[in-house]
Amino acid sequence: MRILKINNQVIRRVIGVLPFYFFTFLPLSAQPNWAKSATKSVFTLKTFSSDGSLIASTNGFFTGTRGEAVSNYAPFKGAARATIIDAAGKEWQVTGILGANDMYDVVKFRVNCPKSQPLAISQSIVPIGSNTWLLPYHETKTLKNGPVRKAETIFGDYAYYTVAMNMTENLVSCPLLNDAGEAIGMMQQPASDKDTLSYAVSARYVDSLKITGITFNDPTLKLTQIKKELPTDIQEATLALYLSSSVVDSSTYVSLIEDFIRQFPGAPDGYVYRAQQETAGGDFASAEKDMEQAIKVSDKKEETHYSYARMIYNKEIYQSDQPFAGWSLDKALSEIQAANSLNSQPTYRQLEAHILYAQQKYDEAYQIYTELTGTNLRSADVFFSAARCKEMLKDTTTMLALMDSTMNTFSKPYLKEAAPYLWARAQARRDAGKYRGAISDMNEYEELMAANINDNFYYIRHQTEIQGRLFQQALNDIDLAIQINPQETLYYAEKASLQIRVGHYDGALATAQECINLDANNSDGYLFLGLAQCLKGNKAEGIQNLQKAKDLGEPQAEALIEKYK
Repeated sequence: MRILKINNQVIRRVIGVLPFYFFTFLPLSAQPNWAKSATKSVFTLKTFSSDGSLIASTNGFFTGTRGEAVSNYAPFKGAARATIIDAAGKEWQVTGILGANDMYDVVKFRVNCPKSQPLAISQSIVPIGSNTWLLPYHETKTLKNGPVRKAETIFGDYAYYTVAMNMTENLVSCPLLNDAGEAIGMMQQPASDKDTLSYAVSARYVDSLKITGITFNDPTLKLTQIKKELPTDIQEATLALYLSSSVVDSSTYVSLIEDFIRQFPGAPDGYVYRAQQETAGGDFASAEKDMEQAIKVSDKKEETHYSYARMIYNKEIYQSDQPFAGWSLDKALSEIQAANSLNSQPTYRQLEAHILYAQQKYDEAYQIYTELTGTNLRSADVFFSAARCKEMLKDTTTMLALMDSTMNTFSKPYLKEAAPYLWARAQARRDAGKYRGAISDMNEYEELMAANINDNFYYIRHQTEIQGRLFQQALNDIDLAIQINPQETLYYAEKASLQIRVGHYDGALATAQECINLDANNSDGYLFLGLAQCLKGNKAEGIQNLQKAKDLGEPQAEALIEKYK
């Protein structure tokens, strides 16, 4: 009797663990009741290069009712086109990428299927030991199943599963489901067909993939030529459109704008961006219609009036050779004034001043620039613009004072951003006869822009130094100009002229001869050679060379011949 009791206990224990062993070690199991319906969500994916050749074939499954689907990303790399074949044998085109992660080799995309049947996505991480099912494309008679061995956390709230089952390479990207028929993962590439463990990345994570304004031009997404869908959030989509303008080709950008307008017909940004493209292409009539539509739908009309005014202003300044009756500086002025009447902003006022300046209404423009020096736009550019107004109004004193105010917006030592204004003040001081101040500015400009200084800079400073009676500095600078560009005969002529002026006759003879050696028909060379010879007392040869200069068309030669004859 005791032996029988023990045997009964053993029997009960064996019977109790049988279900666990069936789930753990049986590679195939009977079809769950949801399997037939679930296969309608699984498909085959094929990707193609631009020449139409097949790149790869893989699996995937629907996660949404509007053609949203997921698969592995590797087949999409270098692909120009992709299609899926659903459970009914119908072929659908992939129309856009919705998101991707290259590290986990996953992608979410959309196909042009009008109504897709998605798998339900499990919203929780399944516990270790839970039974799972691998659902392949078409085959549902016997499904692989196995328990979860690991559920490692990724990205904070998702799982990367290790499952006790083996799978072949042709099952990559098939869904992994729980007993309720919910997708918990997407199968990853196996190490080998003989591996007894398989891996799946969270289906909820793959379905969460999306493109944002910042990631729209992510390097991962650039690995495929298939179009990327704009974000569904209008602010993100607007940011994506803005950032794409400088990184994609024009045809792709135009396509993005059209997508934006279709997706957000009530947003002004799409019409504004399209109008900018039309303006660049000279289609001003279409741009005009788009800007009128942008103003119509805008809930911040002042911003759109500002964009329109700037567009017209830029066209009138930079495309003035392409007239369009509907646009003029007057039209630009009316648009910016409309913006200011709705919600005056310093940026709007600055554009108004630019337009007035272009209309030669310098006093009105000056008043606005002066006003802007008391706003957050106070800057070198604002003071400089005011100085230009006073220059046009012939008010040199105020103009120079404003140039000083321009430079006072910078602190020493100057950075390169100060260089254009420093050079402008140097020219203004030189034109006003303030040569020493101009030279001081030129010296500081040279320090800032040493790597970009050319022979013309030294020639201009040489001339300014002559005006300031700094003759030795002038000689040094013309030597530097010659050193940089030794083939320019003008520099030799200028040097010889200055050498004569300061009494360096022997140096002038040598310099003038170098000028003639470079160009035997250069009248300046003979003029200064002859003059230097005459000044040294060699009038006979000097007059002969002056005569050569006269014969070559030099107008000053005749008076000198008469003087030294």
